[in-house]
Amino acid sequence: MTAPASDVLVVGAGLAGLVTALEALRAGLRVTLVDRDTPERLGGLALWAFGGMALVGTPLQARMKIADSPERALRDWLRFGELDPADTWPMQWARHYVEHSRRDVYDWLAGEGVRFMPAVNWVERGRHGDGNSVPRYHIVWGTSRALAQRMIAAVRGADSGGRLTLLHRHRVIALDRQGGRLAGAVAVDEASGAETRLQAPVVVLAMGGINGGHAECRANWPRDRPLPRAMLNGAHPFADGRLHHWAADHLDARITHAGEMWNYAAGFPHPFPHFEGHGLSIIPCKSALWLDHKGERIGPEPLVTGFDTHWLCQRVAAQEKPWTWHLLNWRIAAREFAISGAEHNQRIRDMQFPLFLKETLLGNHRLVRQMAAESRHFLIDDTLAGLAAKMNALTASHDVDPAVLQATADAFDANFDRGGRLHNDDQIRRILHARQWGPDRLRTCKPAPLQMPGAGPYIAIQTQLITRKSLGGLRTDLQSRVLDGADRPVDGLYCAGEAAGFGGGGANGKRSLEGTFLPGCILTARAAARSFIHGRGAR
Repeated sequence: MTAPASDVLVVGAGLAGLVTALEALRAGLRVTLVDRDTPERLGGLALWAFGGMALVGTPLQARMKIADSPERALRDWLRFGELDPADTWPMQWARHYVEHSRRDVYDWLAGEGVRFMPAVNWVERGRHGDGNSVPRYHIVWGTSRALAQRMIAAVRGADSGGRLTLLHRHRVIALDRQGGRLAGAVAVDEASGAETRLQAPVVVLAMGGINGGHAECRANWPRDRPLPRAMLNGAHPFADGRLHHWAADHLDARITHAGEMWNYAAGFPHPFPHFEGHGLSIIPCKSALWLDHKGERIGPEPLVTGFDTHWLCQRVAAQEKPWTWHLLNWRIAAREFAISGAEHNQRIRDMQFPLFLKETLLGNHRLVRQMAAESRHFLIDDTLAGLAAKMNALTASHDVDPAVLQATADAFDANFDRGGRLHNDDQIRRILHARQWGPDRLRTCKPAPLQMPGAGPYIAIQTQLITRKSLGGLRTDLQSRVLDGADRPVDGLYCAGEAAGFGGGGANGKRSLEGTFLPGCILTARAAARSFIHGRGAR
């Protein structure tokens, strides 16, 4: 079967694919958009994501008196990501990002009707101040789900005269070449198994990352970093890397930085999984004690979120067993506990600002109760001894000695025996630093003993490393053209979003400043569209 010919074939209908299709349709081109998932999941991982964006020099930053600039952001980016100055295309994409995120993302989204929450958050500060030197994390009002839905509506609105062909449940298995030039692709209908030829002189690969499956993830894992024995999957299961390898094998495209990933250190199984191994990534409570499988505090430097996720993942992966524990109380959980993504951020997702404000100020007891009811990995007890028994029952072991768990809590609480001026604990220092910034102060408890009267009951959350995003991908130039082994563009082939390592095959290096992924999808997609639209006009 042969589908109607189009000017542009876009493979993948996540955020990068949707933005590419939108720009092409608005330029008057005929577009075929192919997606493996079902119609209700159009939008890919963006439907599930939280919606945080690292943006530079925005009006929202100016309103909060945050002095930022592309030059400052680039220094932070290169230092934290440890980019190699000789790695040409990632370096150029890093610069492109910080110089264009305001105009091509923030302003563009504002023009599309997307709004941001009224506070800029400060994440990934670096353990030694080597991360974000100022707050840059902007949160989409309505979460990334609202963003995806807005893009879907815009794509449908731009389809005049039936110029859009949208194929759901189709998987592209190969690209088609005729006379040495790209001519489209071959797709398989996942329901019937029938093959369809898709004709187009321009193909944009926007099919997501490499590491949606654990086999590929483990194969790419860097040899010099600890590999956990078990992981949860927080990536899209269709991001399997097959088209990456096809392009490398048949078109001499280059997959670079495949071993660089943006994983999270604290996840637990989704109570109602959408696919095998599906995990939820929690935003670890800064005030919780992060413990090993025995109930002892991981150290000597305590694990605290918000500073260096890459380092946290390595520390967790190096533990003797593939899980860790978060020890906290109800007071901490109500103020600090959160789950990343649209699904469990109901007030933001559904744009319920009064209720969001109420839960921020008074505590999100609703979410804590929900997880206590739904997840067997979220344990609650009135005593530490009772909690230890439940921890051991969950793991079918005697790993946690109640006396050890008690001693762990006592050692931390001893910091408060002589008043607030005699703390000598790095976790407390980091909490106090975080609380200097207003939005963090709202979400972070004032340091206090874990066993403070009235703060209970006690909570233990069993967590393990959870995969998320690929930082590597197909090497591309600043026009999002896929490059071959000689650094020459493969005629007619583009790559955008996570498939391109969010630009250049690895623009983030080893670490992200966090929130660089959704904007990276938009920037690489718009660069691709500008290139093939201009090229068509030039012809």
